[in-house]
Amino acid sequence: MKTQTVIALKFLLVMTILCGIVYPLLMTGVAQLSFPSKANGSLIKKDGKIIGSELIGQKFDSTIYFWSRPSAIGYNPIPSGASNYGPTSDTLRKLVEARRQLFAKMNSIENVLSIPKEMIFTSGSGLDPHISPEAALMQVGRISLARHFDKNQQEKLLEKVKEMTEAPQFLFLGEQRINVLLLNFALDKM
Repeated sequence: MKTQTVIALKFLLVMTILCGIVYPLLMTGVAQLSFPSKANGSLIKKDGKIIGSELIGQKFDSTIYFWSRPSAIGYNPIPSGASNYGPTSDTLRKLVEARRQLFAKMNSIENVLSIPKEMIFTSGSGLDPHISPEAALMQVGRISLARHFDKNQQEKLLEKVKEMTEAPQFLFLGEQRINVLLLNFALDKM
């Protein structure tokens, strides 16, 4: 009995060292060598300062930027999640209607039913960094007006939206999308 306990404890120690120390260090090293940007969180830097991650949405509510999808958790990655309001919730209905009216007003949209769903509903994680190309195109007029763009600059902005549109993953998973942080980063460079 005593030898079995000693063997079990030795095995536990060896497996703890292998699985808890050696393997994680090995995988971290491989990731850092193979794709360092992704291994470090796909961070985006501006003037040497980290401004965000490609993987986590951020709040943009200024008229000079493309707006992100609303977040029920304020884009905080620690308690990632949704509002959990059900389809019959009066609170959800009021939130959606307020978002719809604000988006329509700020972007001079007459048909509020044409607003893409991601601009009025939050995502399941509350961290979605993407919007649809349609949602981005609806915001071009507001941004051009706020930034005092002429027709040529507005055309360049439309081209930038088309250029930054990502295809569905593996050409069949999901839909076309645009990363809002990357788009706003490119917008600042224009």
